[in-house]
Amino acid sequence: MKLNKMIDHTKLGANISKDQIDQLIDEAKTYDFKSVCVNPIWVKYAKHHLKKTDVLVCTVIGFPHGTHHHLVKAYETLEAINDGADEIDMVINVAALKQKDYHTVLQEIKGVVENADGRCVKVIIETCYLTDEEVVKACELAVEAEATFVKTSTGFGTGGATVHHVELMKKTVGEKAFVKASGGVRTYEDAMKMIEAGATRIGTSNGINIVNQRSEDKDANTSY
Repeated sequence: MKLNKMIDHTKLGANISKDQIDQLIDEAKTYDFKSVCVNPIWVKYAKHHLKKTDVLVCTVIGFPHGTHHHLVKAYETLEAINDGADEIDMVINVAALKQKDYHTVLQEIKGVVENADGRCVKVIIETCYLTDEEVVKACELAVEAEATFVKTSTGFGTGGATVHHVELMKKTVGEKAFVKASGGVRTYEDAMKMIEAGATRIGTSNGINIVNQRSEDKDANTSY
């Protein structure tokens, strides 16, 4: 798989402007990234401006803290799909997971998966707050709920993706789900470490830098 097609080109935040979204869309077209990942308010706009490309539109649900009621996450997903979202990245209720309230976490993931209606759902487990045992449990719940991916981070927590967590997540889900590494992946070297650890998708706002470094790496002999 080509490296550019493993990248969700991301622009998330409280004060993202239309000009920044336009730039994100133009860059995604130029580099043919897998998707743009935007806040829900930009889904319809991004979908319209990417309709003649194969770049997907990804959005975030329960973002960034995951503390929305499970019914709100389900409804937010439905609205995102109605606006044209191709992929959904949802944040779990981290506090519920740490309190071993697994029913709540499973229920909210299932609600999002159901309303996504067959579309790709990535479950953000926010590894920076979790023990290894909790990472494993979160991945198991995502698989039980039939999510497509487990994802390391929002990028708004106390830390991002690590090789250790990606390896642990991949070992846990096996062939039942994919792994997305997100948060702190800024260079080609960073991206390759995550891919070698088992990630098949990279969430980053540094996608251009990553693929340009790949092009400049004359010693690179991978198929990415």
